[in-house]
Amino acid sequence: MMKPCTHTVLAALALPAVLFAVCSCSLFPGKTAVLWTDRSEFAFYAAEFNAVQDQYKIEVHYFDSPARKLISSEEHPDIVAGTWLKSASTRVYFKSLDSFFGKDFSESAFYSRLLAIGSIDGTQFLLPVSFNIPALIFARDKGELFSNPFTIGFAEMKRLGSDYNIEKDGVYTRIGFSPLWDDNFLFITAVLFKVAFQEAEPLAWNAAALDRAMSFVYDWINEVNTGIQAEDDFYFKYFYEPPATLALSERILFTYMGSDELFTLPEERQSSLDFRWIAEDNTIPLAESAVYLGLPKKGKAPGAAAAFVRWFYQAETQRRLLERSKNTRAIETSFGISGGFSALRTVTEQVFPRFYPSLLGHMPPEDFLSPANILPSNWTALKERVILPYLRDRARSPDRSYVYPLEYRLIDWQKVNR
Repeated sequence: MMKPCTHTVLAALALPAVLFAVCSCSLFPGKTAVLWTDRSEFAFYAAEFNAVQDQYKIEVHYFDSPARKLISSEEHPDIVAGTWLKSASTRVYFKSLDSFFGKDFSESAFYSRLLAIGSIDGTQFLLPVSFNIPALIFARDKGELFSNPFTIGFAEMKRLGSDYNIEKDGVYTRIGFSPLWDDNFLFITAVLFKVAFQEAEPLAWNAAALDRAMSFVYDWINEVNTGIQAEDDFYFKYFYEPPATLALSERILFTYMGSDELFTLPEERQSSLDFRWIAEDNTIPLAESAVYLGLPKKGKAPGAAAAFVRWFYQAETQRRLLERSKNTRAIETSFGISGGFSALRTVTEQVFPRFYPSLLGHMPPEDFLSPANILPSNWTALKERVILPYLRDRARSPDRSYVYPLEYRLIDWQKVNR
């Protein structure tokens, strides 16, 4: 009698009433590749791959952090697809992917700067899968206020926000925008000021640039919106509704939203909204959580793993995956390819607008796209518990001397998270 799997595959794509489970339990020795991921969409992709050919199988295991699992486990998957794979502690586990170029697909098929992040000394160890872009969203009928059909920078945000404000006797009934409404906007501001957070022991950054960035935000609040107290009063009075709703009701002019959230809004809500990508100095900072794919050195089914890579990185494959996502309504809960824009240029530029019509006339210029620096594998927790709280505190203070330093916060956090 066949034994049950000891590792039940629980990777689930958020489809209405559908759970994709892909588990071979080694029924095909040497022909079954084990894939670790933190992106549930890969259960769907594996099921599609298993259905379109009968030579190989993909078995999917979901982990909250496949990068950290790879470091701590004695198990050896054949494929890893997920976030935070580019750290120094993780990328040493992967083998070269250079043999795929030329024969199976070309380097030019990818967004070049995304591809470069997965390369070390000219050898490609990781392939980009997907990425997301920060945006400002607003009611569609406000589009004529914006000077550029693609992007918006800080100066225009401040001007439009100030012009939109309505204040009487020190009380605002309408505020165009505040940088304090979303922590991720504060982080994007720091990135665009070239704070350059990056992996070190455990983290490095440009302290002078960080101080300039948060002083800029503090001055913005006080110059445009009177001050912290006025903003707080407005926020507590009106932000019981989602920011997108407030934009549509004209209580605010625009708000921050990532592309993955924007394109999974209900269709009727999307049709009422317009957007611009956030940019400064011809730079659009991509979200740090870009998804990459690599093949571990000690995988036991290299043929199956290579077959999946060759299949997945075809434009036609990704078009079919998008089509299937639309037909099963998965497209309503998961944006694009693995929750983001595809790292394949032709898919994002030519295929995505067929499934996301609002992208027509809004495709971001490739030269503007700037991937995040390489960050530690525990970046998600570090950002949430250390970086963002510091940015919030510093943005509300006229001087960094009044705020507990980021360096000390990082040391304190490390003491209890070793």
